[in-house]
Amino acid sequence: MKPKHGKPKWDGKGNFKNAPLRKKDLKELEKREISNLQSLYDQVTADNISTFDDMPLSDRTKKGLSEFGFVTPTEIQRESILIALRGLDVLGAAKTGSGKTLAFLLPVLEKLYCKQWTKFDGLGALIITPTRELAMQIYQTLVNVGKFHDFSAGLIIGGKELEFEKDRLDTINIIICTPGRLLHHMDQNPLFSSTNLQILILDEADRCLDMGFEREMNGIIENLPETRQTLLFSATQTKKVKDLARLSLSDPKYVSVHEHEKYKTPAGLTQSYLFIGQHDKLTMLWSFIKSHPKQKIIIFFATCNQVKFVFDIVCKLRPYNTLYCLNGKIRQDKRMETYQAFCRKQHAVLFATDLASRGLDFPEIHWVIHADCPEDVETYIHRSGRTARYYKGGESLLLLNPSETRFVEILESNKIPITEIKVNPNQLVSPTAKIQAFLAKYPELKASAQRAFVSYCKSVFLMKDKQVFDFSGLDTAEFAKSLGLVATPRIRFIDKAQKSKNPEKKAIPSDEKTAPAKKAADGFNFMSDSEGRG
Repeated sequence: MKPKHGKPKWDGKGNFKNAPLRKKDLKELEKREISNLQSLYDQVTADNISTFDDMPLSDRTKKGLSEFGFVTPTEIQRESILIALRGLDVLGAAKTGSGKTLAFLLPVLEKLYCKQWTKFDGLGALIITPTRELAMQIYQTLVNVGKFHDFSAGLIIGGKELEFEKDRLDTINIIICTPGRLLHHMDQNPLFSSTNLQILILDEADRCLDMGFEREMNGIIENLPETRQTLLFSATQTKKVKDLARLSLSDPKYVSVHEHEKYKTPAGLTQSYLFIGQHDKLTMLWSFIKSHPKQKIIIFFATCNQVKFVFDIVCKLRPYNTLYCLNGKIRQDKRMETYQAFCRKQHAVLFATDLASRGLDFPEIHWVIHADCPEDVETYIHRSGRTARYYKGGESLLLLNPSETRFVEILESNKIPITEIKVNPNQLVSPTAKIQAFLAKYPELKASAQRAFVSYCKSVFLMKDKQVFDFSGLDTAEFAKSLGLVATPRIRFIDKAQKSKNPEKKAIPSDEKTAPAKKAADGFNFMSDSEGRG
């Protein structure tokens, strides 16, 4: 966006006041500013910075920051932005809610501005993130702080018209995307070119580099030029040599502003855990929701089917709270609508899978409830990080089955302060009778309860850490009853898997030659899309 000037006025002395600058003069001024900024990159240190005005940033960037209320940089921003401005690769790790998004967006804007990037130069910056919602959030922040720059930005994610994206790719300077959609364009869109790429960003880098995105990320990296700057940011950063080698990082600088702090989670976060049977969790959640009508709460579950069922049944029970649900089975436009509506509310409850645990900025969350034990410490940190953001307070409550005691030890060994609480059973209000009545009246609700039961059992059975997740310790009959089911649904794949591990031995007469053991069945698929996490 070009600077605005008032109408030229004659000053009576042969000169025009406020005369608009010619394009050539503007370019010359920009070059001077760029030269001055670059001379400061090695002079300014993090200790010299108290506001964004103290940073060697362009006037356009500073104006965008000021207009949207960004005045004081966070610690990760002070430390990492200066390193990135010098053109170095960065591995940035900081607690959730510490401002990592601006820590990589500002170097993107400054790098392209200093190179006087135009639409004719093509793709200059690529920002990859694991979820569509996070990509949208980053895009909106970029539009805000980059308001006074002339760069074009594009959001390339699934759930949108492919042809609409395809026809505009060759004019986009900054792409924000999810891995799968980007790889699709790389493979099938002749207009996509990354030849001039200057900077690559991986947000939630540990998630982008894990096994779930391995194929996509390998394909993407193969298509990118090796000569580029790379910035990796996450709350739980990777240092694996294998991951860093894949990305062709050049002497990366590791920035971990909280590495030497006593705890890994934000100081304002109060963390508690409660041992409770799986069959009592719905009662606990219902009682909690009823007793916290003026709070903003996120409740995390292991699977999509659980989120759908619990959301539907709590809606039927009609609490005073406004209710929302977010999971991977919901259409993209509906998911974004839900996210924005929940953000606007002061008091509401969101039922979600781990789709909502990564990077999304939900304002003023009072409580995060882990209805199911997280898969690992990283997931726990990211879930809990939806509250106590930007150095504010918040509470996290972890509901654990009695067989999951080992997870508390794992948290404590990872510098996470968490204390046990107990609940008076007399204060809990059981909704089981009402749920059973609803299931008898609505067949689709009964089918939803059955799917929730099976998908949760499957998720526990498939967990890798068997010291924490012990399927044999789950009382499936009582769990089914708590969901309003009279009969316990059969879990065929678990029966089949257990039989394949422990084939029944038939009695063989001692005088007969022992026959070869029958080979266990293999090749069946445990995890389907319809019952997966997120």
